Amino acid sequence: MTETPSPEDEGRQTGSEPGLIDRAVSNLRDIWRGIAGSDTSRREPGALSDVDIKRIREQVLACLDAKGGEASARARAAALGHEYLGLNDEGQQDFLGLLADEFGPMEEEIAGAAERYLTAASENSKYLAEEELREALESPRVRLLTQFNALPEGVKFLVDMRARLLEFAAADPRFFGFLADLKDILRRWFDIGFLELRQITWEAPANLLEKLIAYEAVHAISSWDDLKNRLASDRRCFAYFHPGMPDEPLIFVEVALTNGMADNVGVLLDTGAPAVDPDQADTAIFYSISNAQAGLHGISFGGFLIKRVVDVLVQEVPSLKTFATLSPVPGFKRWVGQQDPETLFTAAETKALFNGNPPGPGLVKLLSSGDWLESLDDAAAKPAFQRILARYLVHGKRESGAALDSVANFHLSNGARLERINWKADLSGKGLRQSAGMMVNYLYKRDSIEANHEAYSESGKVVAGSSVRSLAKKS
Repeated sequence: MTETPSPEDEGRQTGSEPGLIDRAVSNLRDIWRGIAGSDTSRREPGALSDVDIKRIREQVLACLDAKGGEASARARAAALGHEYLGLNDEGQQDFLGLLADEFGPMEEEIAGAAERYLTAASENSKYLAEEELREALESPRVRLLTQFNALPEGVKFLVDMRARLLEFAAADPRFFGFLADLKDILRRWFDIGFLELRQITWEAPANLLEKLIAYEAVHAISSWDDLKNRLASDRRCFAYFHPGMPDEPLIFVEVALTNGMADNVGVLLDTGAPAVDPDQADTAIFYSISNAQAGLHGISFGGFLIKRVVDVLVQEVPSLKTFATLSPVPGFKRWVGQQDPETLFTAAETKALFNGNPPGPGLVKLLSSGDWLESLDDAAAKPAFQRILARYLVHGKRESGAALDSVANFHLSNGARLERINWKADLSGKGLRQSAGMMVNYLYKRDSIEANHEAYSESGKVVAGSSVRSLAKKS
């Protein structure tokens, strides 16, 4: 289970997503064209010409001038947004580049306001200078972006714009300041207090169910039957929604009600498996959590989601005693590739697993082969690979002291305990590519969440169950 912390850790499943995006953009352009009262957008593909840039610059300045009444302001913002939505990738990059280059903080105004603040002779003049400095620090593009909030689906428009900025900023640092401005806006708008938790059932509108299929980022939903199984009587799906995006899940979690802690995701996703009586279930397994909006990357509410869902489930299903995840380990294979293979295995393990020959640099490729894993003697392979994974999860740290693995960092920082390492728990192509088919249970014990969180956040301590501690010591 993961919050899809970064593209390299968890790529979003595409599914029918391109179709969803195309339809949404087309519908929004139609709506905003009606508000703008005209259609002056550029039609040619490719980069923007000097004439295009000049026209868009004039549109931006007109929006910032804010002349006329509210209706005029909405029409100008709608026309500008309609222009942006009609551009291809190159055109949108040029459009956003214009805002990044020409509508950031005004350095001369900031310098003057800072000087007046530092030299203020009285409390009153210091207060006025402080207000002036605060206004100078706000980029003109921030005032522009907030105008879209008044338009239909304007919040979603800005979330998607930030997703494009994240793509462009990966190769061009001139977008960093723009990204910071937009992140600050969205962080305020998406404060957890504004969000609504909803349960999604099979009776939900078809367009919402289609979005679950498109946005699922951990275990791809292969069909409508697969989705129906994930919304069956012994399953739950919860999502956060924002009032400005009432039909768009921000993040959603899938839960299986089971007897005992699950150790194999294939069993959980088996559409032919008999349903568990939810009133008799003693364990809730959080097996997938997906961020649905790429533009909200870095604005996290996944930890709040888990805790809220636990509270809801406790009330709904009193028989539940255990709350745990069944999570992938997305950084494991990458880490293995950075190690000297000869330091990972003992001599006895090398003999049993590799006929006495050190695995060499081909180890990572071998671990991606389901046939190779299936051919191993589990009695030798299971303890060896569990020990290596325990070493990675418990001892692998970033410079900051946080866990190397993004999913581990997410759950540990939310107060979970690293409970168990499961061998051959996900033999799908993705499971093999990421973590050699292994998965992890993180346990959320309500009476120790805060203590675990504090231990991890203050000193980087990984609170682990006895079996994992034992494996880590052997490492």
